Amino acid sequence: MTASSPESVSRKQATVMNAAQLKRALVRMAHEIIEESEGAKDLALVGMQTRGVDLARRLAKYIGESVGSEIPVGVLDVTLYRDDFRDRDKAPVVKPSDIPFEVDGRTLVLVDDVLFTGRTVRAALDSLMDYGRPSAIHLAVLIDRGHRQLPISADFVGQEIRTLEGQEILVRVKDEDGEDAVYLVETPG
Repeated sequence: MTASSPESVSRKQATVMNAAQLKRALVRMAHEIIEESEGAKDLALVGMQTRGVDLARRLAKYIGESVGSEIPVGVLDVTLYRDDFRDRDKAPVVKPSDIPFEVDGRTLVLVDDVLFTGRTVRAALDSLMDYGRPSAIHLAVLIDRGHRQLPISADFVGQEIRTLEGQEILVRVKDEDGEDAVYLVETPG
């Protein structure tokens, strides 16, 4: 789980990635995606709201620069597909999804900032199936923090960070938060 409120930044414990390290991780992941997808043929990226969208756009840029063609990017909000949708105290904020390409037969790379329990990825897979039948779906995450509750693993990982109870990962991206960084933060309680 990630946090993005201003008060969570004041709780930061340690910088896990600075802007240069974050970029290096994304460039490396882009090359891994190219290798896995045999040169990006029929490849499209789908970023999960919110920070996964920014990361997907950057990955698509780096992949496109390497292969010499534009890589389509879609945006996915899985709020209504989550299994804890009805358990929340407040009404959820649903952001728009936009998949501006044909999904059928494509190799999709689902992009998120942090992989934790796997429940958000499960929701994303359910949501993607409503758009069609891709030939394959791979998962790319900037941070894998462990603690899986479902049998889901990432194909492309920027960095693995095993967190303890009472810790979380805070991913910040320039377009959304004004900086590129990843922090390990203590949670109150």
